[in-house]
This record gives sequence, structure tokens and C-alpha cells, in this order.
Amino acid sequence: MALTLAEKTQLCALAADSRKAEDIVVLDVQQLSSVADYFLICSGSSDRQVRAIADAIAEELAQHGEKLLAMEGYQKGTWVLIDCADLIVHVFDDDTRYFYGLERLWYRAPHVEVPGIAFAMPQTAPSEALLVEEG
Repeated sequence: MALTLAEKTQLCALAADSRKAEDIVVLDVQQLSSVADYFLICSGSSDRQVRAIADAIAEELAQHGEKLLAMEGYQKGTWVLIDCADLIVHVFDDDTRYFYGLERLWYRAPHVEVPGIAFAMPQTAPSEALLVEEG
């Protein structure tokens, strides 16, 4: 029997957490995009950890009979995208996550709480006003 979106999201989040993923965030993009219903975004501190997180997620999904539609970026290990149809998982290294700022791009998307996962505050860029130098 196929997993529900909530089950799949929790499974992926817990798998990421088991590999010490940081700042796990789930965004509900159903009303904003036709690509997926949820985005799961998390970070690893190195390319090796990013790949380990992606591996853990893929293994958990496979153990529950879920097939991935695609996995991109695995070799480079700075941004691995895992397409699970209604759920897209983004596993970033810290610098790449900050650079692309998906949470900022999808700021209108409500955050989804996942049982067993601590809520991560969205990553935001410093305000331009705060960067003004005194002189």
C-alpha cells in the first residue's frame, strides 16, 4: 500500500534527521505550484553528509515500496534533489542552501510540522538596511 503524503514526509524527515541533517523544514506548496505538494528542505555540513542524507532517504523510501521519480545532483553533493512525486526533497550543503534560499523564494508557503522533528526557523538573508556602513 502506498504511503500517504504525511507518512512519506515524516519518513523522509526522520531519515534525514537520522543522518544529522540540520534545519529540516517542510513547506506546503500545493497552492503555489503544480510541481509538488510539499518541499522538504534540509542541510548537511559537507558533500559527504549531503550524500549520506540522500542515501538514507532513498533507502527508507525503497524499504516502504516507494519509487523515486528522479535523484539529481548526487555526484557533486552540494544540492541533491529527490523527486518523490508529491514530495520534493532538497538536501543542500550550507553555502548552497543560503545562496539559493528556497525558503525565501517560497515564503508564502505555510510550514508543515512533522512529528518527531524540531521546527527549524526559516533561513533569511540579512536586511539590506542592516548592512549600511557608518562612515
